[in-house]
Amino acid sequence: MSIAVTANNLSITFGATKMLPDVSFHVEPGECFGLIGESGSGKSTVLRCISMLNGFWTGDIRLGGTPVRDMAPVERCRMVQMVFQDPYGSLHPRQSIRTALSEPLRIHGLDRREGRIRRAIADVGLPVDFLDRYPHQLSGGQRQRVAIARALILDPALLLLDEPTSALDVSVQAEILNLLTRLRQERGFTSIMVTHDLAVVSYMCDRFAIMQRGDIVEVLNRTALERAEAVHPYARELIETSLAYEGRHLLPGTQ
Repeated sequence: MSIAVTANNLSITFGATKMLPDVSFHVEPGECFGLIGESGSGKSTVLRCISMLNGFWTGDIRLGGTPVRDMAPVERCRMVQMVFQDPYGSLHPRQSIRTALSEPLRIHGLDRREGRIRRAIADVGLPVDFLDRYPHQLSGGQRQRVAIARALILDPALLLLDEPTSALDVSVQAEILNLLTRLRQERGFTSIMVTHDLAVVSYMCDRFAIMQRGDIVEVLNRTALERAEAVHPYARELIETSLAYEGRHLLPGTQ
């Protein structure tokens, strides 16, 4: 199941500081859409507005054509789930993995909980006996797999990913990205991914928006990235800096 996401004139102000000056974008059903930019550019804030973790915004956010503010919290939480950056902090240290996975099912009144829990842990590539372990008994990558299983156990239409691999070792990052790619292909959910890593964007995202100081300066697809078709000066600079860091220069006029 997937859903379209539309944001129009999304704006949020903290004190005298306007963090998001009228952000607008559209995500197609089943698409993986990226938000990329330097730290403090507003990427994670956008996810928190969509999920209503932060409700102090103006503008319009629609999920499948329905304003997110008009959705009952239970309906919204069933439809939208989020995976956070830090797998060490997103799981309760005193709850077993079984408890962590069963809690969403209990809240939403779903039956056959044991079967759903076992399928969820297997879908992310972990043994069933991990259900009786606690977060401190798992590696960072295993914890993030549990966090993904918890997010997907309700079969959401939209998965929000807030730099889900940045706190992990490089080798583990690739495993998590491959896992997310496989799960999206199997389930068809829409996803919005925040990242600062251009390689992650190139691998995961169908399209991506480049943000600068809370504003979207350009939206590109994967082909435009490969062909170096960025137009906005900041977008070009950001992409070239990232590619140069990796030892590659793909933009015209560079060496």
